[in-house]
Amino acid sequence: MNDSILGKKPQFSGHETFPLRQLWLKKAFDAVENRPYFGEAPKHIFADEEAIVDFGVGKNMVSSIRFWAVACNVLEESNDSYKVTSVADALFNEFHGLDPYCENISTVWLMHWFLASNPDRTTTWYYLFNHVVQQVFDRDFIGKALAGELESIKAKISQATLKRDVECCIRSYVPRANSDSPEDLSEPLLGELGLIVHNSKDSFEFRRGAKRSLHDGIFGYALLDYWERLEASGSVMAFDRVAHDYGSPGRVFKIDENGIAERLISLEQITNGQIQWTEQAGLRQVTLKNNSEKSVKALKEKLLKIAYSKD
Repeated sequence: MNDSILGKKPQFSGHETFPLRQLWLKKAFDAVENRPYFGEAPKHIFADEEAIVDFGVGKNMVSSIRFWAVACNVLEESNDSYKVTSVADALFNEFHGLDPYCENISTVWLMHWFLASNPDRTTTWYYLFNHVVQQVFDRDFIGKALAGELESIKAKISQATLKRDVECCIRSYVPRANSDSPEDLSEPLLGELGLIVHNSKDSFEFRRGAKRSLHDGIFGYALLDYWERLEASGSVMAFDRVAHDYGSPGRVFKIDENGIAERLISLEQITNGQIQWTEQAGLRQVTLKNNSEKSVKALKEKLLKIAYSKD
């Protein structure tokens, strides 16, 4: 990552101003996974006239569905095709998927994690949840703060584009109540999380706390995902990084320190000690028993299954 807090490739468009909706990720997954493509489809499936018929929405909305599918790690993009990711297959596969119809709150938390923990595609989401420290904020504040960061790296983005992106980000968590459009009134997928509340016409507030609907398995998956992104992360991580670092579970999920500690204690139990939490002489840290790429991948798969377990 470069010196900018906005990442290497800040992006403020692509969603066509449509917040993520309930079944869009499943639709995108099915379009690529089902016959005749079986997991890898040419890019034109989101661009030609047939796409409008297949998805049952307008052209701009098809583009939005494609954008969200890539941003939420459901599809990965290559030069001439889209491929289903392994995590999407684990979730949405109609034969063995953990949540084939995107109905489980754990899926919503996971999608929020993908959007708000990495700055390169959904930059405003990352900035809002990681760099805005005020409890209460408004659209203008976010827009001006982002504009200042862009100016510092001499990146040129029009104010209109930035304003639309900020609006889409906030409406992803808080639907626009004073609109006559059914699309605006329908509940956005991320609105179910209750991470942001609407105080007044122009004022919004983060809802911090324990996040009881966030399963420990999803928190653990996010922790390992964050761990993998760190350079020379090793097998030991300071508690403060988990709770307060940019792109960390503590920041992205808006959980306080006590809540983080409770999560880490639970993770030690459900991973049979593969993730260990210690607090001695004021030193708090997390240890990963085996931090090899293969082991971490297997543990992430295990934590996903635990998150969707009905036990």
